[in-house]
Amino acid sequence: MNAEERKAIKAKILKDIESTTKKVGTLKELSQPIAPEDSIGRVSRMDAINNKSINEAALKLSQEKLIELEAILPVLDDPDFGKCQGCGTQISMGRVMVMPHRRLCMKCAR
Repeated sequence: MNAEERKAIKAKILKDIESTTKKVGTLKELSQPIAPEDSIGRVSRMDAINNKSINEAALKLSQEKLIELEAILPVLDDPDFGKCQGCGTQISMGRVMVMPHRRLCMKCAR
């Protein structure tokens, strides 16, 4: 992997960190408890509780992604960055650009 590719990957990671941080903030707001004194109907309350559960799951995934993105920045300049941790082959640049926080090639990820 050359310096130009690493620079593009770093820019992508920083952009992903920024957008994921915003998403985490939004999902935290949407995952707030639903006050029982809110006067909404029974069906609406059930929908709100269901939506809260979905938002909590999305929040967990986003927080995990953010941790992985922040953890990958310090190792970006390592010579082994971009190599699959499963089989040792070079991960395709397309996969690295789409998911820079993943450390497995498509074959090993399956």
